[in-house]
Amino acid sequence: MTVTWGQGGPDLLVALDREAGSLGSQIQDQLRQAIRDQRLSPGERLPSTRRLAELLGIARGTVVEVYEQLLAEGYVESAVGSGTRVAVIPSPGAMAQRASRVPSAPTSSPRPVDFEYGIPDLRSVPLTDWSWAISKATQTLPTAQLGDEDAAGSRHLRDVITAYHRRVRAGCATAEDAVVVSGFRQGLTFALATLARHGIRRIALEDPGPREHDLIAQRAGMEPVPVPVDDQGLNVDRLRESGARAVLLTPAHQCPTGVALGPSRRRDLIAWADQVDGVIVEDDYDAEFRYDRQPVGSLQGLNSARVIALGSVSKTLAPAIRLGWVLAPPQFLHGIVKEKHLSSRGAPGLDQEALALLMETGRFDRHLRRVREIYRARRDVLADEVAHAFGPGRLQGLAAGCHAMLLLPTGSSERAVAQAAASRGVRVNPLGHYRFQTEDAEPLPPALVLGFGNVTEQEIRRGIRGIAEATRG
Repeated sequence: MTVTWGQGGPDLLVALDREAGSLGSQIQDQLRQAIRDQRLSPGERLPSTRRLAELLGIARGTVVEVYEQLLAEGYVESAVGSGTRVAVIPSPGAMAQRASRVPSAPTSSPRPVDFEYGIPDLRSVPLTDWSWAISKATQTLPTAQLGDEDAAGSRHLRDVITAYHRRVRAGCATAEDAVVVSGFRQGLTFALATLARHGIRRIALEDPGPREHDLIAQRAGMEPVPVPVDDQGLNVDRLRESGARAVLLTPAHQCPTGVALGPSRRRDLIAWADQVDGVIVEDDYDAEFRYDRQPVGSLQGLNSARVIALGSVSKTLAPAIRLGWVLAPPQFLHGIVKEKHLSSRGAPGLDQEALALLMETGRFDRHLRRVREIYRARRDVLADEVAHAFGPGRLQGLAAGCHAMLLLPTGSSERAVAQAAASRGVRVNPLGHYRFQTEDAEPLPPALVLGFGNVTEQEIRRGIRGIAEATRG
């Protein structure tokens, strides 16, 4: 069971076995070990006894006894008005040294801070709900559906996904327009191969944009061409000049700059597709995480005849739940289904049924609401730390998603700063990692891409301080 202390607080996997003895002893042991391992850091606030009891489904008195025992042993400290917090205790090496009075091995350094893009908060994955959904699927899925799936995937899941897309993303697809795939990249591979078979040989990609999409396009037999991105998203005028008949883009929260495709650009893009008999491939990867207002609607809702929309649960749940979908116009649907049939036997049927149950029972929405607040809190910490270390106006793309772009001081070398930060235990990607490697690429201000989905607030603070030190020297 994954326990979330509160908005933006630390998470901890607490595994309780009701047949393995005292629940209080199990919780004590796991909290002690988490504090020793620094998975719970000094100063971090633990939930109230009432809240933890509710999360674990146990009596409050049990949690009170756990906290009292840990307080007596010095693992936590308590003060009126500040709750129960993790105490500062000597590292395991220091305790061994004191006990034996002989020198011990140096204590390990803190866990590296990894600002990797595209990773959600893995400690907040709703494993209890997923376990329930898998169990329910095994109980309710008819045995007749345990064979090879429908070519397009589970009808139940396709109904649920398209209903969700209409409700949350302002789309207009139905189950007949959907194909279930094993993640976004598989869906993209099928879609681009289908476009190539329809004679579309040149595809425009955002520059900067998601990594390796150019390689996927080339493997499908297409020629990728870069189109620049500015503060309004993809430059549609430059798209017209490219000679492409297809474009792949991230309109709701551009990767990696974080901008949303502007309203006039959205209209111009749809007009371009009609003019060139073209296709828009929409990567709808994290639009649910919008903080300033309602998420921007899917392009698929503007012109379903010209848009292939792709989505997955890699950003909303976890990459390990390798399920995604393609919403395609009728003229491309058969080709995508055929590509799927020739390359795989489909996604796991029980997992498809479990995802459908998770979504239609409201558990998926509940999870999104919870992690949205966690990400909002982390985003706010990131903004405060960057403003303090670098000054105002240095972060872009904070309105949505789980990453932002940090503009470095003029004249900085992205690569040098990233390497210096790595030597300080902070991993971050230069903006150049997301660019086409062409000699005539338009220069951009130096910047770093910061993913904050899978880092704690404490790690964010430490990481930004490390980057600031790296820029100075």
